[in-house]
Amino acid sequence: MTDSASPHAPSHSPRIAVIGGGPAGLMAAEVLAAQPGVSVHLYDAMPSVGRKFLLAGIGGLNLTHSEPLESFVGRYGERSAVLQPMLEAFGAEQLRAWAEALGVETFVGSSGRVFPKDMKAAPLLRAWLHRLRAAGVQFSMRHRWLGWGDDGSLLFATPLGEQRVQADAVVLALGGGSWARLGSDGAWVPVLQQRGVQVAPLRPANCGFDVGWTPHFSSRFAGQPFKSVAIRFTDSTGRTFHRKGEFVATATGVEGSLVYAVSHLLRDEIEAHGSATFLLDLLPDKSAEQVLAEVRHPRGSRSLSSHLKSRLGLEGIKAAMLHEVLGKDAVADPAQLAEGIKALPVRVLITRPIDEAISTAGGVMWEGMAPGLRVAPGAGQPPLPLPVFCAGEMLDWEAPTGGYLLTACFASGKAAAEGVLSYINLPDE
Repeated sequence: MTDSASPHAPSHSPRIAVIGGGPAGLMAAEVLAAQPGVSVHLYDAMPSVGRKFLLAGIGGLNLTHSEPLESFVGRYGERSAVLQPMLEAFGAEQLRAWAEALGVETFVGSSGRVFPKDMKAAPLLRAWLHRLRAAGVQFSMRHRWLGWGDDGSLLFATPLGEQRVQADAVVLALGGGSWARLGSDGAWVPVLQQRGVQVAPLRPANCGFDVGWTPHFSSRFAGQPFKSVAIRFTDSTGRTFHRKGEFVATATGVEGSLVYAVSHLLRDEIEAHGSATFLLDLLPDKSAEQVLAEVRHPRGSRSLSSHLKSRLGLEGIKAAMLHEVLGKDAVADPAQLAEGIKALPVRVLITRPIDEAISTAGGVMWEGMAPGLRVAPGAGQPPLPLPVFCAGEMLDWEAPTGGYLLTACFASGKAAAEGVLSYINLPDE
């Protein structure tokens, strides 16, 4: 099983540590534990594993997406090329088959998203943990990784004080920097940077933005949705976005699925130029000519608000938004009003704090990685105390919601485990 002549092969049954109990870490543990003779020990800082995974299941666990692989891979933008081999090995079809093997049936929703039939995350996680324990994976909770001890061991803060753990290799699956209360706090960033590992700054992804509403608008409409609208945006580099959907007005700005979908472009534009302005189409199913004709239609003694409601169905938050952005004089001018209905400029000023984001961009840079998702310190830096492999959201990639985040976490966890087995010359099964 092990080539004792190889410099990478331990002289004993290999002991592999997995740090992080989210989907990436659990998948890495599963692949490693399937190899006879490998001892797998999983550590997590929280009292139980899968906390962010369970949160994602509130309202329905969106496991993956059913679109064709080429389109699926394209959702990862600049990281599509590096993630493609992992997604080809463990993409949507393989993830659904894996869930089925755990006794969890899945279905494709009308949007193409894939869900468990009962829409819940907890039954899947329970079945998964049962299988992992049966495979011999050992779990240590309330173990927060601090880095390495002087002897090269893994150093953990635990309720019983600091503990040192010896391992032949480690898979880090520590998440990004959002939802710190669930364990994903980015505390690993300085630990790796101090060892010469290249880490891109963590930034919010799939996030909301502050707009700076007037107190009147904020007090009346915070929490209300914009339904059946569309957003168009072109950034200063020429990247474009145009999609129909929904989002929500918050006390300070905007958030929700449609905003999350364009958030990476808005975030980058804000970082480059201090703000970003998207165009909001309040009536995407009507042409500009239709809207102008209805606005200009004689309204007799009716008020403008009654006219817009009866002719175009504009009322509530949509009508208020026109006043908020255009102002009194522009709303009174039919041409400006019609233009605003179809292309209302909404200026976003800043992203919401990273801890509120659904996910994060940035992380361990691909340029500093050896094959198999093994971390390699930068040039001139001393080697790490033991082989380190990374998986999941702590890698430098981002993706939209819709199952893409989870799928890449699963796929990279599998790839990291296979990297470990290859490194210590054990074939993955």
